[in-house]
Amino acid sequence: MFPVPTSLSPSRVDAFTNCPLAFRFSSIEKLPEPPSVATTRGSLVHRALELLFVSPPAERTPDRLEAALETALDEYRALPDLVDLGLDGAGMQQFEAECRELTANYLRMEDPSTVREIGLELRLEAAVDGLTLRGVIDRLELDEHGGLVVTDYKTGRAPSANFEQKSLGGVHFYAFLCDQVFGQRPSAVRLMYLKSGETITATPSAQSVRFLTTRTRAVWHAVERACTNGEFRPRQSALCRSCAFQRWCPEFGGDPDRAAAEAGVTAGTTVTTGTTGTTGSTGSTSTDGTADTDGTDGTAAGLVRV
Repeated sequence: MFPVPTSLSPSRVDAFTNCPLAFRFSSIEKLPEPPSVATTRGSLVHRALELLFVSPPAERTPDRLEAALETALDEYRALPDLVDLGLDGAGMQQFEAECRELTANYLRMEDPSTVREIGLELRLEAAVDGLTLRGVIDRLELDEHGGLVVTDYKTGRAPSANFEQKSLGGVHFYAFLCDQVFGQRPSAVRLMYLKSGETITATPSAQSVRFLTTRTRAVWHAVERACTNGEFRPRQSALCRSCAFQRWCPEFGGDPDRAAAEAGVTAGTTVTTGTTGTTGSTGSTSTDGTADTDGTDGTAAGLVRV
């Protein structure tokens, strides 16, 4: 009934496990989704940090980061991501202040002049049994021993201890992709929560990398079955409050089969999100704003939170 996707990313795995029906709307039927303040703010701050790391290490100063943020703001003022939010003067001032707070928090978390980056907004992909796994790494760097370190910026709140392992789902994806593309498993994956100033660091294990392929195959087979029989069932959760597809969800009295036709009339047929990323020394580019994560069984070893 629906075409079966041939690739998955951490965010798409997460989307399907959170709500198969929302996955159908966004990933299969590709219905447009309006931007939100949170996603636009996150993408813009990611862009500012990307621009900071284009500069030589000695020039990564607070003034340079402020200039990078201004450049990112100028870029986004012409994009639907920001324009379509419809912010008034006061709303825009608050939005900019929140972006500045996040970048200021970043500088309190690490000294960017000490980072040995080798890739920025880096798109990686690898094949597993005919399925392409894709992910975007915010920053790939080398540690003091030459090991790979993946750094992922997060602009939302840090998870509680009970949900900490779920937030590390992307760790397994990143570890697998680095292992496949570079022949080296990262020595560490760092999640930097800019809002709170916390950093969660995990050391991926061989077991977690193996689990990633097993779990992703299982999710993909579930997607394949749903595409074949048309059964993308809704799953109610707290995410429903911000779901752009609620009007077509049967849990809220909607008709999923009317979504494609009505979305084309009421919301347009295209959506632009994110900006074009700058290439790192690895020579890859990305148009993704952020790299999201999916839930796992928590098999990463050496979890540290600071």
